[in-house]
Amino acid sequence: MTEKKMRIAVFGIRNMPPSAGSAGEDKFASELYPRIVARGHEMTAYLRVYEKPFPELQEYKGVKLVYLKTTRRSGFDTLLHSMKATFHIIFHNTAKVVHIHNGGNSIWAILLRLTGKRVFISQDGVDWKREKWSWYAKLYLYISSMITAYIPNDVIIDNIFSKEFFEKRFKKKFSFIPYGSEVPEVEDNDTILKKLGIESGEYFLFVGRFIPDKGLHYLIPAFEKVATNKKLVLVGGSPNPSEYESKIQKTNDDRIIFPGFVYGDDVVRLMKNAYTYIQPSDVEGLSPVILMVMGLGTPLICSDIQENKFIVEDHARTFQKGCVESLSKQLTFALENPTEIQKLAQAGKTAIYERFNWEKITDQHLELFSPKRSKNA
Repeated sequence: MTEKKMRIAVFGIRNMPPSAGSAGEDKFASELYPRIVARGHEMTAYLRVYEKPFPELQEYKGVKLVYLKTTRRSGFDTLLHSMKATFHIIFHNTAKVVHIHNGGNSIWAILLRLTGKRVFISQDGVDWKREKWSWYAKLYLYISSMITAYIPNDVIIDNIFSKEFFEKRFKKKFSFIPYGSEVPEVEDNDTILKKLGIESGEYFLFVGRFIPDKGLHYLIPAFEKVATNKKLVLVGGSPNPSEYESKIQKTNDDRIIFPGFVYGDDVVRLMKNAYTYIQPSDVEGLSPVILMVMGLGTPLICSDIQENKFIVEDHARTFQKGCVESLSKQLTFALENPTEIQKLAQAGKTAIYERFNWEKITDQHLELFSPKRSKNA
């Protein structure tokens, strides 16, 4: 890059590096923003905390970390934290560029634009259609989408189908930038496997938040129908205590393991050693978890929503969204056809590296953030 040094602030993410309650955007942030710093730019990330003491980590791979306290009340935690981040940026931060995650935070783009900031929003799919939200939250997100469309300098959308939806609805062009797929090499170590009482190649795996969007209420009954000695490991939890999480953990199948949150290299090791990874989502943007799994060459079964099919092409097994029976059949297929699913996974690994590359994605973000490219400057 030949652009002069930019000062960039980001909010709308939870943790960096990913930790308890993290989501896909946290993985995204941990990959992208250190690469931006490595190109000679300044980055400040605003992270959420719910109680003191604040974490001691003040910097992550060159990215300055600022912690702001927020409420644990679902839905309001993001709104409160983003408000605090906005005012901190206006009064205490010299950043000229602000990257906001989540279209629900678009209301703060108004103040930031009025104070002369260049503002970019990453819109993760059609948020108001997600079942996890109450009616009033869906209404707020729908109204926010109109602010998202017209107030920031540009909107970044990570999948072509949401991009087409927004462009048709708002009669505007938006920017498509996907996630990357590269996964750093980790040292071979079976400590996490021993801790969970599992063996390499002897378990199915899911990693993510325990929310209705992710489809665990299909995966668990589908797995319960399958005759196998392999385990089902469900890593993660709800970002806030929820009835949904409590309900899905009431299974009586002792083959199903809930280890809670697992971080860092151990997550990579679990993905790399899984027999097959399962992504049963009802709603996704461009899933960073699917990209990561494919980048590792791990066999994959996912729901047939168009966003997933766009990533996997013909390199994974898919099941009918929301159908327990369809998912159960694909689990059985994977068990009965180990050679075929491995061939799919290895072909997918080669293809995904060619299509989704973090260095190229970094170039695209920096080009967009540049003053020369700001659409609504």
